[in-house]
Amino acid sequence: MSYLGKNLDRRNQTQQKQFFRRLQGKPFWIWDREAHRQRHARTSGNCCFNHIIGLPEKKGVKYPLFDYEKTVCDALEQTKHVWIKKATGLGITELMLRYMAWLCLRDNSLRGSRMCIVTGPRIDLAITLIDRIKGLFPETAFDTRETLVILNGIKIEAFPSHHLDDIRGLANVSFILLDEADFFPPGQQQDARHVSERYIAKSDPYIVMVSTPNAPDGLFEEIEREHEDECLYKRIYLNYTVGLGKIYSHEEIRKARASPSFDREYDLKYAGKIGNIFHARDIDAAIELGRQYDPRGNYDSPKSLGIDPAFGSSNFAFVITQVANGRLEVVYAEEFERPDFVEMVDTAVELVKYQYNINKVYVDSSNPAIVTALKAALGDRTDYNKQMEYLRAHRVATPIRWMKVVPVSFHAEHKEMLGNVKMLLEKGIVAINPVFSKLITSLRTATELEGTLIKADTVYNDLFDAFRLSLKYYYLIEQPR
Repeated sequence: MSYLGKNLDRRNQTQQKQFFRRLQGKPFWIWDREAHRQRHARTSGNCCFNHIIGLPEKKGVKYPLFDYEKTVCDALEQTKHVWIKKATGLGITELMLRYMAWLCLRDNSLRGSRMCIVTGPRIDLAITLIDRIKGLFPETAFDTRETLVILNGIKIEAFPSHHLDDIRGLANVSFILLDEADFFPPGQQQDARHVSERYIAKSDPYIVMVSTPNAPDGLFEEIEREHEDECLYKRIYLNYTVGLGKIYSHEEIRKARASPSFDREYDLKYAGKIGNIFHARDIDAAIELGRQYDPRGNYDSPKSLGIDPAFGSSNFAFVITQVANGRLEVVYAEEFERPDFVEMVDTAVELVKYQYNINKVYVDSSNPAIVTALKAALGDRTDYNKQMEYLRAHRVATPIRWMKVVPVSFHAEHKEMLGNVKMLLEKGIVAINPVFSKLITSLRTATELEGTLIKADTVYNDLFDAFRLSLKYYYLIEQPR
């Protein structure tokens, strides 16, 4: 670096220290309006953190902090664990980024600690939030990578939700913000919660979950359902009405009501995206039938197990259905995050041999390792490809008759299996007990394009795939197996 460059760098560091020194000891905001006005006039604008760095801005208009934001700040003073279900556009993410910066700069008590922001799976979301923190201090040069900013010796780093392993080993974590957490992929929602809460015993950080609601049965509804005595979080609900005449105009809300997503985006409803495969009345009829049987199953009834093995960030899913009472009844539907290969094979064996007495197992053939392991564990021939070639060569129409574990090619059969599920639901012979809420959600959100399931729009799509594998047994039920 040149002599001139070194002088400029020192000058920047000096200016940064002087500016940050102005922020020490300042309140985040003065909520008493008259007291704030007087102090603002007396100190020439050096009254509080937010006036010094500049007020929040939306569409070119600067706004003070509102009473609903005071609700959030009061909760953070009373408890370190806060859950905020909010309407879009209220500025809660901006509030939390400012609050984190204030905690860093008000004094030196958190110096040397780490703050973590968890975003959705896209890296550009993580970069955007760090840019917003850096943008609070436009006169300051930050010589850090895109996902990191350092304030007063405190590292604030943003992580995409699929890189949570990078957070697990951090020391001295003082704040964790989960932003739009209800929109993380389903498996990553629970992982984010577990990773965050494990730090409570280690460093007692602030944990703040913020989100507009997404689909039912996700992370936010799970926490919302928890009993008051058992819930770790102070729960705050901020629908559009708290921002009327403040951050929203009445005309803006009038226009927003025309959108089919209004209930979710503004009125805190778990709407999600409604699927286009199954009619709501058919799903409701299946649930009503589901109230009429014991979801634990009948050991002696014919049963089928569908297995969708995990790939990458997906879950390992099992669904068991049985023929009983003139219906096809779901008796097991479970998915496992971050599965262990051996543990999943052992789980399958336990389900097939000991718990449910299963007749047939259908598994996605794109994972040959799991197919071979299951066949070995359940007494099938492991050279199944040669076996099927031989049987076909001898014109045996249904070679799976000799198999306990049947490999299924989704590439070849996905449309047929999707149509089979739809037909069985429309006939009104499928029964799903309400305890299988994730499977029900997958049916309500199941979306297809030209006969192909759109997994990004289908909540719990791994469970849905296991379900259609299990139901494959029943369009072969009249044929030799």
